Amino acid sequence: MSKWNLVIDLERCTNCYNCFLTIKDEYCENEFPGYSLPQPRHGHRWLDINKRERGSGSLMDVAYLPVTCNQCDNPPCVAKSNGALSKRPDGIVIIDLALSKGRKDLLEACPYGHIWWNEELQIPQKWSWDVHLLDQGWKSPRPVSSCGSYAFQAFKLTDEEMAKKVQDEQLEVLRPELKTKPRIYYKNLYRFTHEHIAGSVAFHLPDGREDCLESAQVKLFRGSELLSSQLTNYFGDFKFDHLPPHSGPYQLEISSGHKTITETIDLGLSLNIGVRFLD
Repeated sequence: MSKWNLVIDLERCTNCYNCFLTIKDEYCENEFPGYSLPQPRHGHRWLDINKRERGSGSLMDVAYLPVTCNQCDNPPCVAKSNGALSKRPDGIVIIDLALSKGRKDLLEACPYGHIWWNEELQIPQKWSWDVHLLDQGWKSPRPVSSCGSYAFQAFKLTDEEMAKKVQDEQLEVLRPELKTKPRIYYKNLYRFTHEHIAGSVAFHLPDGREDCLESAQVKLFRGSELLSSQLTNYFGDFKFDHLPPHSGPYQLEISSGHKTITETIDLGLSLNIGVRFLD
Protein backbone atom coordinates (compact mmCIF):
# COMPACT_ATOMS: atom_id res chain seq x y z
CA MET A 1 0.00 0.00 0.00
CA SER A 2 1.18 3.53 -0.73
CA LYS A 3 2.10 5.75 2.23
CA TRP A 4 2.74 9.45 2.64
CA ASN A 5 6.30 10.76 2.85
CA LEU A 6 7.82 14.23 3.03
CA VAL A 7 11.19 15.17 1.54
CA ILE A 8 12.76 18.43 2.74
CA ASP A 9 15.80 19.94 1.02
CA LEU A 10 18.03 21.99 3.33
CA GLU A 11 19.72 23.62 0.34
CA ARG A 12 16.38 25.19 -0.60
CA CYS A 13 15.01 26.23 2.80
CA THR A 14 15.41 30.00 3.25
CA ASN A 15 13.79 30.38 6.69
CA CYS A 16 10.86 32.33 5.22
CA TYR A 17 8.50 30.64 7.72
CA ASN A 18 5.70 30.22 5.18
CA CYS A 19 5.32 26.59 6.28
CA PHE A 20 4.98 27.59 9.93
CA LEU A 21 2.49 30.36 9.15
CA THR A 22 0.48 28.07 6.87
CA ILE A 23 -0.08 25.65 9.73
CA LYS A 24 -1.05 28.50 12.03
CA ASP A 25 -3.53 29.69 9.40
CA GLU A 26 -5.00 26.22 9.01
CA TYR A 27 -5.40 25.27 12.69
CA CYS A 28 -5.63 28.39 14.88
CA GLU A 29 -9.30 28.93 15.80
CA ASN A 30 -10.30 26.11 13.42
CA GLU A 31 -11.77 22.77 14.43
CA PHE A 32 -11.90 19.81 12.08
CA PRO A 33 -14.34 17.28 13.58
CA GLY A 34 -12.87 13.83 13.90
CA TYR A 35 -9.38 15.13 13.16
CA SER A 36 -8.26 18.04 15.35
CA LEU A 37 -9.27 20.79 17.73
CA PRO A 38 -8.00 24.38 17.40
CA GLN A 39 -4.33 25.07 17.95
CA PRO A 40 -3.55 27.78 20.55
CA ARG A 41 -2.61 31.09 19.01
CA HIS A 42 0.65 31.22 20.96
CA GLY A 43 3.18 28.71 22.21
CA HIS A 44 2.71 25.78 19.85
CA ARG A 45 5.17 25.18 17.00
CA TRP A 46 3.78 22.10 15.27
CA LEU A 47 6.26 22.74 12.48
CA ASP A 48 9.41 24.53 13.62
CA ILE A 49 12.62 25.60 11.90
CA ASN A 50 15.99 25.08 13.57
CA LYS A 51 18.95 27.21 12.55
CA ARG A 52 22.66 26.43 12.48
CA GLU A 53 25.62 28.65 11.55
CA ARG A 54 28.82 26.95 10.37
CA GLY A 55 32.25 28.50 10.15
CA SER A 56 33.02 32.20 10.37
CA GLY A 57 33.70 35.34 8.38
CA SER A 58 32.96 35.49 4.67
CA LEU A 59 32.93 31.69 4.43
CA MET A 60 30.29 31.13 7.10
CA ASP A 61 27.09 29.44 5.95
CA VAL A 62 23.68 29.03 7.56
CA ALA A 63 21.39 26.01 7.33
CA TYR A 64 17.70 25.79 8.23
CA LEU A 65 16.13 22.53 9.34
CA PRO A 66 12.31 22.25 9.35
CA VAL A 67 11.18 19.75 11.98
CA THR A 68 7.78 18.33 12.88
CA CYS A 69 6.06 15.01 13.65
CA ASN A 70 8.00 12.39 11.70
CA GLN A 71 5.00 10.03 11.23
CA CYS A 72 7.31 7.20 12.30
CA ASP A 73 6.69 3.64 11.16
CA ASN A 74 7.84 2.48 14.61
CA PRO A 75 6.33 5.29 16.71
CA PRO A 76 7.06 5.24 20.47
CA CYS A 77 4.11 7.58 21.02
CA VAL A 78 1.67 4.99 19.64
CA ALA A 79 3.26 2.18 21.64
CA LYS A 80 2.88 4.11 24.92
CA SER A 81 -0.53 5.66 24.29
CA ASN A 82 -2.95 2.78 25.02
CA GLY A 83 -4.90 3.67 21.89
CA ALA A 84 -4.82 7.46 22.22
CA LEU A 85 -2.57 7.58 19.16
CA SER A 86 -2.68 5.29 16.15
CA LYS A 87 -1.03 4.92 12.78
CA ARG A 88 -3.20 4.88 9.69
CA PRO A 89 -2.54 2.52 6.78
CA ASP A 90 -1.33 5.51 4.73
CA GLY A 91 1.48 6.09 7.26
CA ILE A 92 0.06 9.09 9.15
CA VAL A 93 0.01 9.04 12.96
CA ILE A 94 -3.13 10.62 14.42
CA ILE A 95 -4.34 11.54 17.92
CA ASP A 96 -7.77 10.37 19.12
CA LEU A 97 -9.55 13.47 20.43
CA ALA A 98 -11.47 11.56 23.15
CA LEU A 99 -8.90 9.02 24.31
CA SER A 100 -6.11 11.60 24.52
CA LYS A 101 -8.01 13.90 26.90
CA GLY A 102 -5.84 14.65 29.94
CA ARG A 103 -2.89 12.62 28.60
CA LYS A 104 -0.09 15.13 29.17
CA ASP A 105 2.25 12.17 29.65
CA LEU A 106 2.17 11.61 25.88
CA LEU A 107 4.46 14.61 25.37
CA GLU A 108 7.31 12.54 26.78
CA ALA A 109 6.52 9.65 24.46
CA CYS A 110 7.91 11.47 21.41
CA PRO A 111 11.75 11.37 21.42
CA TYR A 112 11.79 14.26 18.93
CA GLY A 113 9.68 16.56 21.11
CA HIS A 114 6.94 17.16 18.53
CA ILE A 115 3.83 16.65 20.66
CA TRP A 116 2.45 19.81 22.29
CA TRP A 117 0.11 20.33 25.23
CA ASN A 118 -3.04 22.42 24.87
CA GLU A 119 -3.62 23.67 28.41
CA GLU A 120 -7.07 25.07 27.71
CA LEU A 121 -8.44 21.94 26.05
CA GLN A 122 -6.32 19.52 28.14
CA ILE A 123 -5.22 17.51 25.12
CA PRO A 124 -1.93 16.71 23.36
CA GLN A 125 -1.63 18.03 19.82
CA LYS A 126 0.70 17.80 16.83
CA TRP A 127 0.70 18.30 13.08
CA SER A 128 -0.68 15.29 11.24
CA TRP A 129 0.26 16.49 7.77
CA ASP A 130 -3.16 18.06 7.09
CA VAL A 131 -4.77 14.65 7.03
CA HIS A 132 -8.25 16.21 6.90
CA LEU A 133 -7.29 17.77 3.55
CA LEU A 134 -5.58 14.65 2.20
CA ASP A 135 -8.75 12.69 2.93
CA GLN A 136 -10.62 15.20 0.76
CA GLY A 137 -8.31 14.47 -2.16
CA TRP A 138 -5.58 17.08 -1.72
CA LYS A 139 -2.34 16.04 -3.44
CA SER A 140 -0.09 17.30 -0.64
CA PRO A 141 -0.18 19.04 2.75
CA ARG A 142 -0.48 22.83 2.68
CA PRO A 143 3.18 23.62 3.56
CA VAL A 144 4.26 21.92 0.32
CA SER A 145 2.30 24.36 -1.84
CA SER A 146 3.12 27.37 0.37
CA CYS A 147 6.89 26.86 0.12
CA GLY A 148 8.14 29.33 -2.49
CA SER A 149 11.61 27.76 -2.64
CA TYR A 150 10.25 24.23 -3.22
CA ALA A 151 12.06 22.89 -0.14
CA PHE A 152 9.07 20.60 0.63
CA GLN A 153 7.90 17.71 -1.53
CA ALA A 154 5.24 15.13 -0.71
CA PHE A 155 5.16 11.62 -2.14
CA LYS A 156 2.64 8.84 -1.68
CA LEU A 157 4.62 5.72 -2.52
CA THR A 158 4.94 2.08 -1.54
CA ASP A 159 7.70 1.23 0.91
CA GLU A 160 9.69 -0.33 -1.92
CA GLU A 161 9.36 2.77 -4.11
CA MET A 162 10.36 5.05 -1.25
CA ALA A 163 13.35 2.89 -0.34
CA LYS A 164 14.59 3.20 -3.92
CA LYS A 165 14.11 6.97 -3.82
CA VAL A 166 16.05 7.16 -0.56
CA GLN A 167 18.92 5.23 -2.08
CA ASP A 168 18.94 7.04 -5.43
CA GLU A 169 18.79 10.53 -3.90
CA GLN A 170 20.84 9.79 -0.76
CA LEU A 171 18.07 10.90 1.57
CA GLU A 172 18.50 10.80 5.33
CA VAL A 173 16.33 10.88 8.45
CA LEU A 174 16.86 12.55 11.80
CA ARG A 175 18.38 10.49 14.59
CA PRO A 176 18.34 7.11 12.84
CA GLU A 177 19.83 5.54 15.97
CA LEU A 178 16.38 5.79 17.60
CA LYS A 179 15.09 3.22 15.07
CA THR A 180 11.68 4.90 14.86
CA LYS A 181 11.71 4.79 11.04
CA PRO A 182 10.61 8.37 10.26
CA ARG A 183 8.69 9.20 7.11
CA ILE A 184 10.29 12.66 6.84
CA TYR A 185 13.44 12.48 4.74
CA TYR A 186 16.04 15.17 4.19
CA LYS A 187 18.25 16.17 1.29
CA ASN A 188 21.58 17.84 2.09
CA LEU A 189 21.24 17.11 5.80
CA TYR A 190 25.05 17.31 6.02
CA ARG A 191 24.68 21.08 6.28
CA PHE A 192 23.22 20.56 9.73
CA THR A 193 25.13 17.47 10.88
CA HIS A 194 28.60 17.78 9.34
CA GLU A 195 31.43 20.30 9.19
CA HIS A 196 33.71 22.04 6.72
CA ILE A 197 37.24 23.35 6.44
CA ALA A 198 37.35 26.56 4.44
CA GLY A 199 39.83 29.29 3.66
CA SER A 200 41.23 31.67 1.07
CA VAL A 201 44.45 31.83 -0.95
CA ALA A 202 46.08 35.11 -2.00
CA PHE A 203 49.39 36.56 -3.21
CA HIS A 204 51.23 39.89 -3.04
CA LEU A 205 51.50 42.13 -6.08
CA PRO A 206 54.84 43.83 -6.85
CA ASP A 207 53.55 47.07 -5.34
CA GLY A 208 52.74 45.33 -2.07
CA ARG A 209 48.99 45.05 -2.55
CA GLU A 210 47.21 41.75 -1.97
CA ASP A 211 45.08 39.92 -4.55
CA CYS A 212 43.01 36.73 -4.63
CA LEU A 213 44.67 33.68 -6.19
CA GLU A 214 42.31 31.85 -8.50
CA SER A 215 42.90 28.19 -9.50
CA ALA A 216 45.34 27.38 -6.73
CA GLN A 217 45.36 23.64 -6.05
CA VAL A 218 44.10 22.70 -2.57
CA LYS A 219 44.22 19.11 -1.33
CA LEU A 220 42.85 17.57 1.85
CA PHE A 221 44.58 14.53 3.34
CA ARG A 222 44.12 12.27 6.32
CA GLY A 223 47.57 10.86 6.85
CA SER A 224 48.74 9.75 3.41
CA GLU A 225 45.20 9.32 2.02
CA LEU A 226 43.97 12.02 -0.36
CA LEU A 227 40.35 12.75 0.59
CA SER A 228 39.54 15.57 -1.81
CA SER A 229 41.09 18.09 -4.16
CA GLN A 230 39.80 21.35 -5.63
CA LEU A 231 40.84 24.63 -7.21
CA THR A 232 40.21 27.96 -5.55
CA ASN A 233 37.46 30.06 -7.09
CA TYR A 234 37.61 33.60 -8.47
CA PHE A 235 37.85 34.97 -4.94
CA GLY A 236 40.61 32.55 -3.95
CA ASP A 237 38.23 30.61 -1.71
CA PHE A 238 38.00 26.86 -1.07
CA LYS A 239 35.75 24.71 1.12
CA PHE A 240 35.91 21.01 1.98
CA ASP A 241 32.51 19.91 3.28
CA HIS A 242 30.76 16.73 4.53
CA LEU A 243 33.39 16.25 7.27
CA PRO A 244 32.33 14.58 10.55
CA PRO A 245 32.51 16.84 13.61
CA HIS A 246 35.59 16.52 15.82
CA SER A 247 37.27 14.36 13.20
CA GLY A 248 40.67 16.05 12.94
CA PRO A 249 43.56 16.07 12.36
CA TYR A 250 43.64 16.68 8.59
CA GLN A 251 46.54 17.77 6.41
CA LEU A 252 46.01 20.65 4.00
CA GLU A 253 48.25 21.20 0.98
CA ILE A 254 48.01 24.41 -1.05
CA SER A 255 50.07 24.85 -4.21
CA SER A 256 50.43 27.07 -7.26
CA GLY A 257 53.33 27.07 -9.68
CA HIS A 258 56.46 26.11 -7.75
CA LYS A 259 55.15 27.17 -4.34
CA THR A 260 53.55 24.70 -1.91
CA ILE A 261 52.54 25.11 1.70
CA THR A 262 51.19 22.46 4.06
CA GLU A 263 49.63 22.54 7.49
CA THR A 264 47.74 20.33 9.91
CA ILE A 265 44.14 21.23 10.76
CA ASP A 266 42.58 19.85 13.95
CA LEU A 267 38.90 19.99 13.05
CA GLY A 268 36.34 20.27 15.82
CA LEU A 269 33.45 22.25 14.32
CA SER A 270 33.41 24.06 10.97
CA LEU A 271 36.48 26.21 10.56
CA ASN A 272 37.59 29.13 8.42
CA ILE A 273 41.39 29.07 8.52
CA GLY A 274 41.66 32.54 7.01
CA VAL A 275 44.00 33.65 4.22
CA ARG A 276 47.11 31.75 3.17
CA PHE A 277 49.64 33.52 0.90
CA LEU A 278 51.50 31.88 -1.98
CA ASP A 279 54.28 34.20 -3.19
